[in-house]
Amino acid sequence: MDDTLHYLIMANQMLVQKSLLEQLKDTGLTIGQPKILDYLKDHDGSNQKEIARACFLEAGSLTTILNKMEEKGLIERRILNGNRRSFHIYLTAEGKGKQKLVEKAFAEIEKKALADVKEEELEQFMSVYHRIYDNLSSILENRQKNDTLTKKEGTSES
Repeated sequence: MDDTLHYLIMANQMLVQKSLLEQLKDTGLTIGQPKILDYLKDHDGSNQKEIARACFLEAGSLTTILNKMEEKGLIERRILNGNRRSFHIYLTAEGKGKQKLVEKAFAEIEKKALADVKEEELEQFMSVYHRIYDNLSSILENRQKNDTLTKKEGTSES
């Protein structure tokens, strides 16, 4: 196994995803759906932009996933305040049931992954991992701000 940070992060993410899909194979859930169900557990009624941002999905990918989830009866889209362009996403009873299975699967995967990790080691790891996340988030936010400014400057010169 490669010892670079990016490789370990990517490999761990793939292992978690494969483990999760394996545990949930009999539920009919597909890639992307578990994390949306997990997000909606605490953010029911979010709009698509909020879900995309929180789940690190592109708008087009999210729309495809949500369409499939709606077909399966896991979510429902509701128009609020008469704005037909802005849907809010809510878990259905079926979606809440699947979300409980997702939550259980995540807990089991985490328990297995941390089986021989001491609490002190986990706390230290999480502290460092949060700093890495914050650093990378700042880089991305700054890049997006710069891209937005560049686009605005380009349109104002036209």
